[in-house]
Amino acid sequence: MKFTLTQRLSLVFALLLLVCSGTSAWLQVRATRMHELEVAQGLSRDLAGHIARNAQLMDAGGLKPDAVRRLFGQLMAVNPSVEVYLLDNDGRITGHAAPADRLRRERVDLAPVRRLLAGGRLPILGDDPRSADGRKVFSAAPLRVDGRDAGYVYVVLLGEAHDRLAARGATGAALDLALWSIGLVALLCLLAGLAAFALITRPLRRLAETMRQFDPDDAAAALPAADTSAAVTSAAVPPAAVPPASPVAAAAGASPPIAAEPSTRGAARDEIAVLDGAFRQMTGRLAEQLRALTRQDQERRELIANISHDLRTPLASLHGYLETLALKDDTLAPAERRRYLGIALDQSRNVGALAQSLFELARLEYGFVKPEPEAFSLTDLVQDVFQKLELAAQARQVELRAAFAGPIPPVRGDLGLIERVLTNLLDNALRHAPAGGRVEVALVPHAQAVEATVADTGPGIAPELREGLFHRPFDVGGARRAGGLGLRIVHSILQLHGSAIRLVDLPGYGAAFRFELPAARD
Repeated sequence: MKFTLTQRLSLVFALLLLVCSGTSAWLQVRATRMHELEVAQGLSRDLAGHIARNAQLMDAGGLKPDAVRRLFGQLMAVNPSVEVYLLDNDGRITGHAAPADRLRRERVDLAPVRRLLAGGRLPILGDDPRSADGRKVFSAAPLRVDGRDAGYVYVVLLGEAHDRLAARGATGAALDLALWSIGLVALLCLLAGLAAFALITRPLRRLAETMRQFDPDDAAAALPAADTSAAVTSAAVPPAAVPPASPVAAAAGASPPIAAEPSTRGAARDEIAVLDGAFRQMTGRLAEQLRALTRQDQERRELIANISHDLRTPLASLHGYLETLALKDDTLAPAERRRYLGIALDQSRNVGALAQSLFELARLEYGFVKPEPEAFSLTDLVQDVFQKLELAAQARQVELRAAFAGPIPPVRGDLGLIERVLTNLLDNALRHAPAGGRVEVALVPHAQAVEATVADTGPGIAPELREGLFHRPFDVGGARRAGGLGLRIVHSILQLHGSAIRLVDLPGYGAAFRFELPAARD
């Protein structure tokens, strides 16, 4: 049979209370008994001495049996609880008034007698002649005849008559009252303890019930939708301290304030409250993690589906043109053959670029890429990337422009990875900027960092496509592909540098992406 925590605590408490009550009752009985013996022995301590001084029990010829029998009978008639014995100097019983078959000892240990005569602490128990191993309180006094020691008067104060009366309970009213009082107090303590355990463990029972009913799926569903709009912010355009060279540089000088969320968690009152708070925090984290895992799983599914779609198109085209070349090689004109080969090569390059991007993204997300920070000039890196993309910009009739707000200090980061960030952002901007448009890179120095903004004059990104822009690899439902692998790679690289990329709105521009790099220390 299984018990709850409250029931186990109550059972243990009841057992402890029973043990304590039993121990208390035993101590009460013993204390009452010892008190009774002490009082009886204290009141009759001189009884044996009085008998020895005033009764002629022995003479020079020895014991007087008739005198002994008569005196003992008178004493036991006055106080039936006493039993009188005469002892010699060795403790042997020489005279008594008990029936012959009632004696169980022939001699009495004299050590307790000597201790009593020496004034020892009461009660002192001596041998009971009518019991083989019993001990009782007594009174004793030396018996002297003609100035010499003739033995002892030994009086058992609570004899057989007292034992028979006590066995019938005639002398236990006070003790019964004490035992009933102990039982009543124990019962009241038990009831109070059970009530206290029920009250104390009520929060724990509620917490246990909450934990029993906890369902991560329900907790995840109860969470508010993740606010991904924080990554897509609009930047104000305040006046810069250094006159910027373009609207992009002017807007890059402003950073949105970050409001600190006040803590609403109060100090826990007890351990159960701490446990309850920790469980609630754990359920919240589990729900958030489950939601993140679900989102990541969905993103992977989308990634696989969209990559399959993107691979299928160039591979089908590549296969078709190669098959055409194989079947019609004898009938194709040289110019037509070169055109088919050029198209096949272009599709092959597209497949290779996509495979390279997938490989690079996998290495970034699974921690195989470790940045090697170094100090370098971001302005020189921008110029190098411009030179690399200059021909592509001329082919698309797009102007590349750099705007630096004053002297730009060196930054610290992995030069190769940051070059990939700028290349991906500029390549995306060139592909979506219209003919006659422009792509601009603005650098603005701050106290501890350099802010970089890459903007183009294209159509921009629709609001409904901005959620999960840097996490979801593709969104083929809109006119513009929302990020693709390029932005996801950029996001992963900047995370390795402790930075983040965000989409901002700038007047006169379509899409504008902004990130920061820490300034290099001297």
